[in-house]
Amino acid sequence: MEERSTPFAEFDNNLLTRRRSLLPTWIKVFLWIFLIGGALAAIFLIAGSMMTHVSLSLYGMDANHPYSMTGLLICVLFLFKGIVAYGLWFEQDWAPQAAIADAIIGIAVCLVMMAIIPFVYPTISFTLRLELIPLYFYLKKMQNIKKSWENL
Repeated sequence: MEERSTPFAEFDNNLLTRRRSLLPTWIKVFLWIFLIGGALAAIFLIAGSMMTHVSLSLYGMDANHPYSMTGLLICVLFLFKGIVAYGLWFEQDWAPQAAIADAIIGIAVCLVMMAIIPFVYPTISFTLRLELIPLYFYLKKMQNIKKSWENL
């Protein structure tokens, strides 16, 4: 008996193998956090002139207003993280490469905030950035699943 292809065969195969299933649960939790964070960053940038005090913090950077230099940098980082989270959740082709870039940027910012800024600005003290631990595992996981993601 000959196996015939139906118009719905393509959809049947996609239901069995989803790119999202390559992501561990801890990354899926962070995806939702950064989807919300990215949306809030967009709102803060749009309505920032009407806000008097918004506490923003990421990777050891703190700001009290989205229109300060540090606030803009934090908002841009959150927007980028939100875009990456969107790409991963909705299984976009570009998502693993963007996630790898996101992890590298996060590690670089943490290292700068930990190893350079305390020596340049004496008012900022040295802090050990524990975000480096999940960022490292995030980077390694995204590098490992990149090829599988592209093949699905």
